[in-house]
Amino acid sequence: MAIHQLNHAVLYVRDAERSTAFYGDVLGFSVVQSFPGAAFLRAPGSTNDHDLGLFSIGEDAAASGASRRTVGLYHLAWEVETLGDLADLAAKLSEHGALVGASNHGTTKSLYARDPDGLEFEVVWLIPARLLTDDDRNGAITAPLDLASEIERFGRNAPSGIGVSRHAAL
Repeated sequence: MAIHQLNHAVLYVRDAERSTAFYGDVLGFSVVQSFPGAAFLRAPGSTNDHDLGLFSIGEDAAASGASRRTVGLYHLAWEVETLGDLADLAAKLSEHGALVGASNHGTTKSLYARDPDGLEFEVVWLIPARLLTDDDRNGAITAPLDLASEIERFGRNAPSGIGVSRHAAL
């Protein structure tokens, strides 16, 4: 049996209430359950029981050691439905001082941000398989993202694709 998709992620954070507010205010997650020191959140439009669990470990907790020099999770990627959603999130992440990068990866258009504890996450829009060109498919690239040009190319309301790994099957 193959793994189908990521169902949820659980993060240790300094303060679950602060992180809950961030993920709610910035990404639109809603609380499905909480108790002192923990919260379970659902992403907008998700049918999962929860998509993100947050557990407080205290303000004295050290920063994550995951980096290019140590093992550990680099980031999670949250997919948005449209390029317009990606543009709106770029503005919201910037407003909250959380946006740390934006990349064109050929088949995907990505924003990179950090939560209040410095944990990095990605927000991604995938080119629909039927719209992929040979230039888009030319391997994993990392180039600056020109979001305005991508919106001009695909449209603000262009729905996200289903993943390039399945493009040949369509």
